[in-house]
Amino acid sequence: MASNPQSAWQPDWTVAPGEILLEALQDRGMTQSELAQRLARPLKTVNEIIKGKAAITPETAIQLERALGISAGFWTGLEAQFRNTLARQGAERELVAQANWIDDFPVADLVKHKQIQRGKSKAETLANLLSYLGVSSPAAFDRLEAAAAYRASPAFAASPKAVTAWLRWGEIEAAKVDVPPFNARRFRQILDEIRPLTRREPFDQVFKRVKAMCAEAGVVVLLTPELTGTHVSGAARWLGSKPVIQLSRRHKVDDQFWFTFFHEAGHLLSRSRRRDFIDGAEPEPFGDLEADEQEANQLARDVLLPPGDYEAFVEAADFSRAAIRSFAQQQRIAPGIVVGRLQRDDHVPPSKLRDLKKSIHLPTDHA
Repeated sequence: MASNPQSAWQPDWTVAPGEILLEALQDRGMTQSELAQRLARPLKTVNEIIKGKAAITPETAIQLERALGISAGFWTGLEAQFRNTLARQGAERELVAQANWIDDFPVADLVKHKQIQRGKSKAETLANLLSYLGVSSPAAFDRLEAAAAYRASPAFAASPKAVTAWLRWGEIEAAKVDVPPFNARRFRQILDEIRPLTRREPFDQVFKRVKAMCAEAGVVVLLTPELTGTHVSGAARWLGSKPVIQLSRRHKVDDQFWFTFFHEAGHLLSRSRRRDFIDGAEPEPFGDLEADEQEANQLARDVLLPPGDYEAFVEAADFSRAAIRSFAQQQRIAPGIVVGRLQRDDHVPPSKLRDLKKSIHLPTDHA
């Protein structure tokens, strides 16, 4: 029974195909000149293949199969793997030269939150970071960054690479969530239904309920921890046709957290729908905001506290704890949200009534 000519060939894939070809000739006692004659190819071509100066093309692989009895697939696979190895070695050299590019990213945080793995070298960590960001190189990232108009926001300007890493986390998580097409009318209804949940505890259960309710209207809601250097409170984005509200875990008091949530919801319902927004950690004075931010702020204010009811309460000018608790109960909303609104409108000093604001215990996971 004839032996399989391929069975003896289990080469190291980093070896140049020409070296394997030379061994095959030596095993057969065949000279390069004889092989050239069998292939009907110039001796120079065979010599260049053996020296690694010329590649084994699919046509040459078929000729080698006929002349040596070693399959064409073996030769083309060997050649492809060798060229891939050379390309990867070149790419690794580039990574070594560009390794310091990662210094502007919150690598330690990304490793801590298991978004990337720290490599054995800085270059390997850079490769992992590029895969996480979904780009091939630092140059590709810079071009992608420049193309994103929403990144002109003050929040993004503080640390663009850190904010991009945080946003990318949201993209990855949002891709895992299947939601129906966005229904703006239903989403507005759901925002009203969420108001009473601001009074409920524990927060992690409340937040899961909020996520599920928003998903009914086609909106993905995410809670991703703030990364070092980001200084963001939230973002409202459109990933294709999928609207996403991404909240940081920066705010741990109920009035700030819920105002941020409703503010981002306002962006999704604004006249500038399909624009992306990033909001900084501290809100700017209301009058200094651009129109889109004012519109989102207004929706958050009005949904949380209907204008007519709030104005009547302010006119009564009774801002005692008992009055605030009673008004909050009537509005089916957390007292801390009423206090936060009164403080922002300068009806109550920031140092007063802070005990009515409720600390929220955010879930340990990011989903």
